[in-house]
Amino acid sequence: MDNYIFSKNTIEFVTVGVEFCALMEKVQESEKCEFIDTTVKILPLLYLKAILLPDSNEENEEYDINIEHFVTEEIYEYIRNSIEQILGEQDSYLEVFHADMQYSESPIIAYISEDLTDIYQDIKDFISVYSLGNEECMRVSLNECKNNFMDYWGQKLVNVLRALHSLKYSSEESEDIETHHHDNIKPTNGNNLFSQRQESWKEDMNMDEWNKWNE
Repeated sequence: MDNYIFSKNTIEFVTVGVEFCALMEKVQESEKCEFIDTTVKILPLLYLKAILLPDSNEENEEYDINIEHFVTEEIYEYIRNSIEQILGEQDSYLEVFHADMQYSESPIIAYISEDLTDIYQDIKDFISVYSLGNEECMRVSLNECKNNFMDYWGQKLVNVLRALHSLKYSSEESEDIETHHHDNIKPTNGNNLFSQRQESWKEDMNMDEWNKWNE
């Protein structure tokens, strides 16, 4: 058995990759918040499993093999458009870790849908080859996917994770929580903030508990 393509870390990477691709392919079946929440959880795991991929002793060897690529332009656009539609105006974000930044003094506009689809393309191509069971092709495809991670989609992953993190824990959500909290505090003329909060706590606790704490 080939310890490179069938190692524990490789199989775990394939497993997470399959889940990630399934998430991207079923985005139209998800609600926006659900999609963001799940993607924020799976991206760090995908990054971790990619880092843990074993080194190949034959990484620098050239193989006379043409690896098939399964993600066509039509599939790519379908995935990208699906993500773009569910995110709407929140699809774009400002990116500073971009190759074009050396020519620009301001952040570059990037798109979550495009970044996720670029990641999907590499992962989907690899797991599709892996599923065919040809060990030589599996090895070459794994090397290609790993190299692309180091040079390309690994950086895209951490970039888009930052944008998705911002969406998940947006300031709007914080404001909604804060507004709800303050709505439960009844202002009392002449009382300071501490007195107002005491009134709120008294409402949440029964009077026996309140009196016990204030004896």
